[in-house]
Amino acid sequence: MTALLRYQTALLVRSQHWLAPVLLYAAFLAVGVQWGQPVLDSLGYAAAGLLPVTAWLVRLCVNQEPPAARTVIAAAAGPVRAHLAALLAALGCAGLLGTAGTVIVLVISKPAGADNGVRVPLLPAGIAGLLAAACCVLLGAAVGALCTRPLLHRRGWSVAATVSAALLALVTDGSPANSAVTGLVTGSRTGTVQVPVLAFAAAAALATAAAALTCRLAPLRG
Repeated sequence: MTALLRYQTALLVRSQHWLAPVLLYAAFLAVGVQWGQPVLDSLGYAAAGLLPVTAWLVRLCVNQEPPAARTVIAAAAGPVRAHLAALLAALGCAGLLGTAGTVIVLVISKPAGADNGVRVPLLPAGIAGLLAAACCVLLGAAVGALCTRPLLHRRGWSVAATVSAALLALVTDGSPANSAVTGLVTGSRTGTVQVPVLAFAAAAALATAAAALTCRLAPLRG
């Protein structure tokens, strides 16, 4: 798996296809996160942007190999491990992006609530922000995995499904991503840090289930 992960990551880096989602996330932060804003609001905003970006990265990694190369890798390592490596490579890249975004927000944001009357401790806020980012990354990975090969092969249907599912995952009540982001924004009003542990566990379970399903189907529909 280590060799497969290096291979998938190298393909993504050398293709420079990662530039589009990374620049999109950078622009998203530049527009929505300003110096001196309340830290919890900014952390929630930064986390929310990771969900569609992660879904995009998953689609890139799963589909970046030419069909001939994909066949060779599947024959050498097995289609399940090859597909899992692509998912993990995208997840790792999105995780690094989310960590960087969270650190930037902590550095430039004001450690206070929305009314600037209550001080917010940065360490608990950072932990909550990282877990919220992880929720959005994991759910974005699940969306990306379910909305592309091997379940959806047609590019048009795949893109439409990815955009729709990512939007629903962010705005639907009960979604782990929605719960984590809402908890940060709601906590900012009172200066209370709500660490989204349950949301993180639910997002991890959904991502694991989506990866298991798509890896299981990879030999049949890859």
